[in-house]
Amino acid sequence: MKMNKMEAAVEAILFASGEPLESDRIAQALEVEPEYVTSVLKSLGDKLSEAGSGICLVRMEDKYQLCTDPEYAVPVRATLEIKKNTPLSNAAFEVLAVVAYNQPVTKAFIEQVRGVDCSGVIQNLILKGLVEERGRLELPGRPLVYGTTPEFLKCFCVSSLDDLPDLPEHEDLPLRENIINQLEINFENGEITDNPLVAENIVSDGGDAQPEE
Repeated sequence: MKMNKMEAAVEAILFASGEPLESDRIAQALEVEPEYVTSVLKSLGDKLSEAGSGICLVRMEDKYQLCTDPEYAVPVRATLEIKKNTPLSNAAFEVLAVVAYNQPVTKAFIEQVRGVDCSGVIQNLILKGLVEERGRLELPGRPLVYGTTPEFLKCFCVSSLDDLPDLPEHEDLPLRENIINQLEINFENGEITDNPLVAENIVSDGGDAQPEE
C-alpha cells in the first residue's frame, strides 16, 4: 500500500475509533510493522498541521487520537452546545495531583499526604476517567494502587508523564503544598484551562465530606 493510501487508512481508523489507539494496534490491523505506522502517523500529523485543518493528531504516550484544533474550540462548543467545564473541587484537584506525581500510589498514601479520607474522591476521579486502578501490592491486605489515565494526559495537554513539570523543592512547604502548587500551572482560578480536547469529562466532585485543611 502506497504512503498516501496508508495515511488515509490510518486516518479512517482513528476517525472511526473516536478514542485513543495504540500504534501497535493500528499496525496489527493494517498488517504492517509498528515502526512504519509510527512514521505514517507523523506524516499524517504534519500534513494536517500544514494544511491548516480543523483536525489535529494528538499523541498520548503510545496512543493517538484525532481531535479538533484548539483554535476552533469556540465554534465547536457553540455548535454542539457543550457546557463550560465545571471546576474540579479542591479535594479532587489535590488527590489528582498526589496521584500524578507519585504513581502508582495506594489510597493510604494519598490519605497520608492529605490528612483526610479520600475514598469518595478517588471513586469520582475513576468515574471521570482521570484515575484508574493499576493492580494490587503484594503486601498484607493486598491494597489497590492507582495511577493516571490517557484521559488525564489529554486534559492537561501533555504527551506523557515525563512532560509534567518537575516538582520544586521547597523545604518550608510540606509535600502536599509542593505538589498542589506545581500542578496548578495547568489551572486558572481553580478551573482547568480552556482545553477543547476536554468535552464534559470533568464535573464538580461531590465526594470527600471531610473538612479541608
